[in-house]
Amino acid sequence: MAEQHCCHQDHSAELASHHDGDAVCVDHVSFSYVPGVRILETVTMHIPRGTRLGIVGPNGGGKSTLLKLILGLLRPGAGRISVFGRSPSQACHAGMIGYVPQRHDVEITFPFNVAQVVRQGIVGRTGMFRRASDDDRRAVVQAMERVGIADLAAQPVGDLSGGQQQRVFLARALAARPQLLVLDEPLVGIDEVGQARFAQLMEEVHRAYGLTVLIVSHDLRAIVAGCDRVACLNRRLHFHDAPAGLTRNVLAEVFDHSLAGAGLGLGDLGP
Repeated sequence: MAEQHCCHQDHSAELASHHDGDAVCVDHVSFSYVPGVRILETVTMHIPRGTRLGIVGPNGGGKSTLLKLILGLLRPGAGRISVFGRSPSQACHAGMIGYVPQRHDVEITFPFNVAQVVRQGIVGRTGMFRRASDDDRRAVVQAMERVGIADLAAQPVGDLSGGQQQRVFLARALAARPQLLVLDEPLVGIDEVGQARFAQLMEEVHRAYGLTVLIVSHDLRAIVAGCDRVACLNRRLHFHDAPAGLTRNVLAEVFDHSLAGAGLGLGDLGP
């Protein structure tokens, strides 16, 4: 199964100057996997609390890398990051970040049922060998009820549909009672009907929990429809504002010829 938690080391040098009212501050961040080849270049972005931000861009444009930096899984080569005024790893250890990984990154053949998987979300609060509190147990039940899987509690996760599995991992993230919810390509492998249902679910979750939500996706239509703000990333940050501010010129600059390969034309987004 993919690692559920974020990072096991604290890197206080990563801490960005925090702006009041912001959930995440990314200040002049650059990153390279290979010396001399920058995946991200001087990215600066401030995400206000309560925002639903969608990060879009072409494959290889740095979306997943930025996500891993915010989760504390990677360290910036330059620049700094803060999450609710803390370093990413501190925020993770404090239970402030809930993470829903890509489905193909998660082992779904393990012999656990739905309730057992969702309970894993509170391990960061209770530790492996400490008993869960009544509040923790209530949070697990509430998370399953909120995402509509309470009736599946005894079902093996591997027997569920793709959309149902996605709800299980969302419930696991919510059980930890985070302040920031991060989703990596949540719509991959889900059909159009399932995508519409998931978008409605995310609207309800955002409203019920008062979360800041960060979604990384290649699906530009879904991001524009379901987020308050959009960040267009292709090594550099080309746009970060309300979806209505997106222009054809910005999209052409960010995606270049990738839109055609994704089955999305600029005309699909209106004038």
